[in-house]
Amino acid sequence: VVFHLAAQPIVRDSYKDPVYTYETNVMGTVNVLECVRRTMSVQSFLNVTTDKVYENREWEYGYRECDPLDGYDPYSNSKSCSELVTHSYQKSFFQDGRCAISTSRAGNVIGGGDFANDRIIPDCVRAAGCGREIAVRNPHSTRPYQLVLEPLAVYMAIAKRQWEDRSFQGYYNVGPDDKDCVTTGTLVDLFCTAWGPGAAWVDQYDGGPHEANFLKLDCSKIKRALNWTPRYGVKEAIEKTVAWSKEYLEGADMLEVMDRQIREFFA
Repeated sequence: VVFHLAAQPIVRDSYKDPVYTYETNVMGTVNVLECVRRTMSVQSFLNVTTDKVYENREWEYGYRECDPLDGYDPYSNSKSCSELVTHSYQKSFFQDGRCAISTSRAGNVIGGGDFANDRIIPDCVRAAGCGREIAVRNPHSTRPYQLVLEPLAVYMAIAKRQWEDRSFQGYYNVGPDDKDCVTTGTLVDLFCTAWGPGAAWVDQYDGGPHEANFLKLDCSKIKRALNWTPRYGVKEAIEKTVAWSKEYLEGADMLEVMDRQIREFFA
């Protein structure tokens, strides 16, 4: 069983270095799939992409798996290409049923342990941990936010089910319920409430490159196929992230903290 999650995943970095972004996200997928093609023991392959693979028309309803792919920025577009590479390999080399091939398009994930630049929750943790105001670039943009354990659990379920039954292979959106598609401002409000005294944010638009304003997913397909529903809402996801981050800053045993959160999630 092979999971492909490697990527250059930062939108702003993709504008700074588009060639590296395409090399990693497109040719990286080709290289992994070529390994799968040449390794006869592999029976289940899942490529994890992003909700940003769709042609974003800023409409109100969630994008479905059948909607056109055409990411705008180099990151999103390279992940759209990664989807197309996967589809081509599946049709060209795996029609014999030897290996099930799927892609999963996940909404924005949050959780403890993410230290990336230019991501809102890591920015919140860094600022709050130092007693600084949180700078929010686009407080009115809407995104589907979910705790990282949600999609990880789904990825394992997809890989298992398609290994058992090839009819489950395909393309799956993985995101929260509509009520958890919130603006960045609302997300940071939830963070400040969970963090407690001293956490505050300021609107600080810096005129950066294009990013989508409104984006959400229709996840009815995977709910129907795998009988799946999200375990946590965005409020609980923020609370789990804050709890992890505070214990990290206090020097706790993070292996135990992570194991505890996993046990609570699957309880």
